[in-house]
Amino acid sequence: MITTDFDPGTPCWLDLGAPDVGAAAAFYGAVLGWDYEPMGGGEDDGEMEGGVFRKDGRTVAGLGRLTEAGARSAWMIYYTVTDAAATTVAVERAGGTVRVPPRDLGEWGRMAQYSDPLGGQFAVWQPGSTTGVELVDEPGSLNWTELYTSDAAAAKEFYGTVLGWSFGDMPLPGGGGEGTYTLITPAGLPEERMQGGLMEVSKEDLALNGGRPYWHPVFAVEDCDAAVAAVTANGGTVQMGPEDAEGVGRLAVCLDPSNADFVVLAPGGQN
Repeated sequence: MITTDFDPGTPCWLDLGAPDVGAAAAFYGAVLGWDYEPMGGGEDDGEMEGGVFRKDGRTVAGLGRLTEAGARSAWMIYYTVTDAAATTVAVERAGGTVRVPPRDLGEWGRMAQYSDPLGGQFAVWQPGSTTGVELVDEPGSLNWTELYTSDAAAAKEFYGTVLGWSFGDMPLPGGGGEGTYTLITPAGLPEERMQGGLMEVSKEDLALNGGRPYWHPVFAVEDCDAAVAAVTANGGTVQMGPEDAEGVGRLAVCLDPSNADFVVLAPGGQN
C-alpha cells in the first residue's frame, strides 16, 4: 500500500521523460483521465517542455521532454530520503552509479538520480516544501512499483543497503507455482505498507532496456480492459494481458506510443 505519508524509502514522486510532451500528455489523459498542466515558460517553438499531471485536481506525476542522448522514454520513480548526499555515498559504496548528483530545486527539495549495479535507474527526493504527489492508491494514480532484474539477489542486497528495504518472497502470482516474486517493504514499516516488488527475469526479457534492469509504475484503474482498450486506441501497445492474478487483480503490462512501460491494475479481480 502506497500512501502520502512519504516515510523514508517510500515512493514519493514519478515523472516521465518523453520525446513529445504534448503527445504524452494526450495519451495519458485518454488512458488514465489525467489533466496536464504545463509549467510556466515551458514552451519552445510552440511545444510544451514539461509540467505536471493531475487527477481530480491532485498531482499524480510529472512530465518532461526527454533530453538525454541515447536514452529511451521511461518513467522515473523517486523514493524519499532524509539526506540525498548520504544516499549518494551509500549508492557508490554499494556499487551503484550516480547519474545526477544531489541537486537543489529551490525550496521544493533536493533530488538525485542513480543506476543500480546492473543498470536499473531510480531516483531519490529529499523533501523541502514539497513532499511528493498528492494522490496515490486510487484509480488513476500510482499504487505499486516494480523492478524487473536479471539478478534478484543482487538487487535485494543493493536496495536493502541503500534504502533500508526489507524483502519477502512469494510464488509468482499466476505463475502456476513457477517463479518467485519478491515483495518490498520500507524500513521499519509493517507488511501492510508493502510498496512494490521485484522479479528476476532473463536478460532476453529485458530487451526493452537493452538487457539492463528497469523499474516501472503500476497505476490503479477501475476497469483494466477499458484501460487497455484506451491504450491501443491511442497508439500504445500491450506487452502482456489483460489477465487475472489471484489475490492481486486484473492487470496488463503496456507501452505508451514512445515505448515507455507501465502497468494498469484493477485491484481485487475487477475488470
